[in-house]
Amino acid sequence: MKRVCVFCGSSSGRGVRYLQAAQELGKILVRENLELVYGGGNVGIMGEIANTVLKYNGHVTGIIPRNLVIRESALREVTELVIVDSMHERKMKMSELSDGYIAMPGGIGTLEEFFEVWTWAQLGIHSKPIGLLNVENYFEKLKDFINHMIENEFVKNENLDMIITDNNPEELIEKMKKFIPVKVKKWIEREDI
Repeated sequence: MKRVCVFCGSSSGRGVRYLQAAQELGKILVRENLELVYGGGNVGIMGEIANTVLKYNGHVTGIIPRNLVIRESALREVTELVIVDSMHERKMKMSELSDGYIAMPGGIGTLEEFFEVWTWAQLGIHSKPIGLLNVENYFEKLKDFINHMIENEFVKNENLDMIITDNNPEELIEKMKKFIPVKVKKWIEREDI
């Protein structure tokens, strides 16, 4: 892994723990010589992680749609700022530039980005590690719901093995470095019906 894409909120969330986790992860990325790829904003958790990586002389690539440049207050000080025309183009560019993904606490957009890269892994489009930084157990109910989908046979248990989860950013990065891609048969065979 050379570049990690971090999906996270354009909001700071409640309390300071989420911002502190962004700072911790930013410092670890720099220490591990990993470049940050992210959504390009200067607000919320997004801004916190990018500014932390920059503060410690790390490399930051921000990718932001033209219509969000003002709304998410594009961070112009990044190493490289890529302005694209759509959210779809943003996600494709983020994926193209990244060797792994981490979802931090965030809202609908963060979950959508996480589920998209997980879907792509399930379909064999990529075999990159996907991490959930489970700050303050933020993703516990999501993990419960994923297990509910498995119990009801809409998701295979092997698909859960594609997701690396940890509360500690340093441990999460270490697990991602050791990740071995999971191969899952996606398509339903006639005998499975």
